[in-house]
Amino acid sequence: MKQSKLPMPLRGIIPPMVTPLVDRDTLDAAGLERLVEHLIDGGVHGIFILGTTGEAPSLSYRLRQDLIERVCRHVSGRVPVLVGVTDTSFVESVNLARHAAQAGAQAVVLSAPYYFPAGQPELLEYVQDIAGELPLPVFLYNMPSHTKLTFEPDTIRKALEIPNIVGLKDSSAQMIYFHKLRQLVADRRDFSLLVGPEELLGESVLLGGHGGVCGGANLFPRLYVDLYQAASAAQLDRIASLHARVMRLGETIYSVGQHRSAFIKGLKCGLSCLGICDDFMAEPFQRFGPDQRKQIQKYLADLGVSPSQRALQTAR
Repeated sequence: MKQSKLPMPLRGIIPPMVTPLVDRDTLDAAGLERLVEHLIDGGVHGIFILGTTGEAPSLSYRLRQDLIERVCRHVSGRVPVLVGVTDTSFVESVNLARHAAQAGAQAVVLSAPYYFPAGQPELLEYVQDIAGELPLPVFLYNMPSHTKLTFEPDTIRKALEIPNIVGLKDSSAQMIYFHKLRQLVADRRDFSLLVGPEELLGESVLLGGHGGVCGGANLFPRLYVDLYQAASAAQLDRIASLHARVMRLGETIYSVGQHRSAFIKGLKCGLSCLGICDDFMAEPFQRFGPDQRKQIQKYLADLGVSPSQRALQTAR
């Protein structure tokens, strides 16, 4: 397998890939390959597996390892593969990172351990300890809505001294926090600052961010790649047009469900409607029923795509 080099800093669109499943502990292998090709054909700059959109905490360790191996083998060095290793167990995070390195991944992504919220000194000590055990470059992942705590700016400042910490994905949706991070990393030309909420992609890149880990890129990778490129070139009119299309996804595909799982269900259902992969959800969640699926199909048609159109790169 050709080994892809991790750009320093990593820039562009790195979709947090959904995990195609056919049952509780089995991957949709054919759908996984189609999804990887769909993303790469859409021009993405990397693929992030086992993140929030990938339902990672709900998957068995065996299935996570299977996913890592299959994705790395199928990507075959065409783009960097980033692997989420967040876990409540220090040892399991390290084990997963070592498996990722052996499979050919280029980096790991680490959030704060969830369940027991740590204090900032404890969080920093945890990062220092685990970074020394991880065999790949590390992206920190600020996800306070799911982990119950934030990587405070002073913690990030100290973490910058750790040699293999090479980037951060911020999913806080707090632009003041993002501004503070930009100031902190201004002198680190090799450090990548990525934004999670896709609604902030254009703005964050204009302000000096390096790109986005955007869930909607599972469905429409080319849309997000085009928005990133427009923002990089400060093409304001084009940014406004593409940003409006991104916002429409939130108003349509993500709006069908009634709970916080709606965006993942919407993405998986949309991919299923387009014939890319199965929409089985890791429990405790369940896939959309027939009425909700019809609504997703209608929204996809409104956005200008259908199963017969395999060039699914742009939402009109």
